[in-house]
Amino acid sequence: MTSEQRHRVRPASESDVGFPFSAVVGQERLQLALVLCAVHPGIGGVLVRGEKGTAKSTVVRALAQLLPPVVDETGARPARLVELPVGATEDRVIGSLDLERVLRHGEQAFRPGLLAAAHHGVLYVDEVNLLHDHLVDVLLDAAAMGRVHIERDGVSHSHPARFVLVGTMNPEEGELRPQLLDRFGLTVDVAASREVDVRMAVVRRRLDYEADPAGFAARYAAADRAVAERILAARDRVEQVALDDVELRRIAALCASFDVDGMRADLVVARAATAHAAWRGGESVTEADVRVAAELALPHRRRRDPFDEPGISDEQLDDAMRDAAAEAQPSAATGDSETVPPARAEPGEDGPSDDPDGGPENPSPPDGPGGGKAREGHSGAPVSAAATPPRWEVPGVGEGAPGRRSRAESRHGRVVRPSTDTTSGLYLLGTVFAAAPYQRARGRVAGPLQLAADDLRGACREGREGNLIVFVVDASGSMAARDRLSAVTGAVLALLRDAYRRRDKVAVVTLRGADAELVLPPTSSVDIAVRRLSGLRTGGKTPLAAGLLRARDVVRRERVRDPRRRPMLVLLTDGRATGGVDPVGRARGAAGLLANDAVTSIVVDCERGMIRLGLAIDLARDLRGGYLRLAELTGDSVADIVRAGSGHGSGASLRVA
Repeated sequence: MTSEQRHRVRPASESDVGFPFSAVVGQERLQLALVLCAVHPGIGGVLVRGEKGTAKSTVVRALAQLLPPVVDETGARPARLVELPVGATEDRVIGSLDLERVLRHGEQAFRPGLLAAAHHGVLYVDEVNLLHDHLVDVLLDAAAMGRVHIERDGVSHSHPARFVLVGTMNPEEGELRPQLLDRFGLTVDVAASREVDVRMAVVRRRLDYEADPAGFAARYAAADRAVAERILAARDRVEQVALDDVELRRIAALCASFDVDGMRADLVVARAATAHAAWRGGESVTEADVRVAAELALPHRRRRDPFDEPGISDEQLDDAMRDAAAEAQPSAATGDSETVPPARAEPGEDGPSDDPDGGPENPSPPDGPGGGKAREGHSGAPVSAAATPPRWEVPGVGEGAPGRRSRAESRHGRVVRPSTDTTSGLYLLGTVFAAAPYQRARGRVAGPLQLAADDLRGACREGREGNLIVFVVDASGSMAARDRLSAVTGAVLALLRDAYRRRDKVAVVTLRGADAELVLPPTSSVDIAVRRLSGLRTGGKTPLAAGLLRARDVVRRERVRDPRRRPMLVLLTDGRATGGVDPVGRARGAAGLLANDAVTSIVVDCERGMIRLGLAIDLARDLRGGYLRLAELTGDSVADIVRAGSGHGSGASLRVA
């Protein structure tokens, strides 16, 4: 293949002309991150976070047209852009046993999946935050190792899978877990420019492209060809780029200064800096290369807690680079090979709490075991550092979105029984067992299994689902005492953290004044809930009935929008309904309506003091739900409550009213 053929941009028909990479306006940072991963796929891919309509998909598809052709057993072919749908199964992603050849010919054969198709190309996952976690793990493992290993169903297979992994997501629709964020090599936050000239250029180019796609692409063909040639040259050069001990020490000091977990950050920064040096045509890595790599590789790795805001400001990076320079230079002068000193926390930055009593502040004697000291989180509200929130479940078996809370029929998980429904794929063992009794009647003596259409079986699987958690938080005057509101806020944040881990949607209703307010409609972005709660206002009467009816309305609307997602109500109140005629009776009536709607409920009793009215436990009985006291939720006994809420503990005080 000639040099011209190697550098040629993939041709496209006039009916399928992609938007040119060089014509994209205002996304230079994203373009650079994609190019670096194309130069060195070992970086581990790019996660693109941003609002809708910011050209995320356009830039990714444009990059695929610039990658050099792939030479395989069939000859030269263009690099592929493989799009992975959110609903893909594990078999479709990594490959599986070729059932047709097994059942018809008795041969054990492997059918490759999407990872094999993406080899030497781009694997694009839109809305990666909605993809099942175990599939994200599979993708990231393949991207990091460059190979796929399959050991399942009697198949042992391995094949190369070197590709540029790109995931896009809108943070408002839910976040990736910090452990998965760390597995992406680079992360870029994109947003629409607020500069008028840039916005005008974006619209003008898009309109010109839509009017004449082929003519528009032709105008940028030379620029795209130059980028493609530069990518190929950088790929050829990247192995020869030198990374000396000075720059390696700078990288280590920089990662240590930001207190990132593990060593993946150091490796990614080193690879990205080497790729950047190759991209600019350099022979060795410089401080400028390290800074560019750090800007792309470190911000998302600082997010230790799901409620921490990702990102690094220019000032923070400047300070860290200066500190890293001071660490690097003595090594160059003296040849000292000591390890980098322990990381220093950024000024004003919270590190992980060492306080075993971490939890919401509780200066008065607790009603139950526990209590403890609070620390300030990024939202300004107290966050429980040690307590683990209850792990309640909605009873029965649902079929909602994949998650980690309640039992559900699922396309993933353990096989419960064979099924005649094969829409989600064939279940080999079930099919064989269904056909086995009829082999003699069908005349089989030897050879392949004799199958009939009625023999085919799918599998009923049981996994876990995410639920809709509606928090109803009493913010009335009776709850306004500083210590009590602090404890309630800490409890809600602990429960929100649990909802984040279990992939729930959440909604928040607050009670204060004359009415109940839906401060957060149902969302999968739990960190938005934290921001809304950080500005929680208190005071006034307790419109408890209005709050329960508002929660019921939220549940009913969400059941129309997403009927498979089962709801759970978590009510935090002292039960003292006030305002209007018979406020307690109306509140208990509203609770009965929720119980009749089969809404799973938990009441967290926030009542304190020497004299107790016991109104919250009455509400729990009317809701036919669970009951516990606030101190039990936020204190040292929370581990017992978790076990009790999961149905396999003893001695905890979680009660069913």
